[in-house]
Amino acid sequence: MKTLLKILVVPVTLMISLLVRLCAGLISHTVLLFQIASTVLGLLALAVLLTSSVANGLILLGIALAVSPIGIPMLAAKLLGALQSIKLSLQGFLHS
Repeated sequence: MKTLLKILVVPVTLMISLLVRLCAGLISHTVLLFQIASTVLGLLALAVLLTSSVANGLILLGIALAVSPIGIPMLAAKLLGALQSIKLSLQGFLHS
């Protein structure tokens, strides 16, 4: 029974491994775009804060923070780490 389960886990582990590599490459290539967008939105938020509306400026600052490297890209990296952890657990099961 355990051998059959191991045979079923091998393709799942392979799929997760390919997905992790694809997502890691995607994250590494989009970080620069997120940094540029965050900088532009931050400067725009500062201009809006100083010229027109405080509420709109704060909303833009929130969006800039979400797009910054400590926002969405960090969340994606944490999710990728969790997926990597699942893959390593499955590989540990295969080697036991």
